[in-house]
Amino acid sequence: QVQLVESGGGLVQAGGSLRLSCAASGRTFSSYAMGWFRQAPGKEREFVATINWSGGRTNYADSVKGRFTISRDNAKTTVYMQMNSLKPDDTAVYYCAAGALPIPTPELYKYWGQGTQVTVSS
Repeated sequence: QVQLVESGGGLVQAGGSLRLSCAASGRTFSSYAMGWFRQAPGKEREFVATINWSGGRTNYADSVKGRFTISRDNAKTTVYMQMNSLKPDDTAVYYCAAGALPIPTPELYKYWGQGTQVTVSS
């Protein structure tokens, strides 16, 4: 069992930055791949970034590539996402999730946090 708690969301102007954190409970954190997903009003949940268990392999949606960076600290059982050059289209609730493989399919992730709101004003 893994509990996930996101933090770091907020309101930021376009071009600004935010750093999201996802703190995990449970001693098995390092065995899980982690992902960040987002859901905007009226839209389906979409893949943002994933990272494998060691942090050595990452994958990004084309819409955030070059602007967002996912990382993890297994000693602190936390995964991060640094978001730079934010755009109004990045406005959404951001969720972290834990799963067996670092794949972009949200349905295959077993554990989810409650989400944190990110709002980017123009």
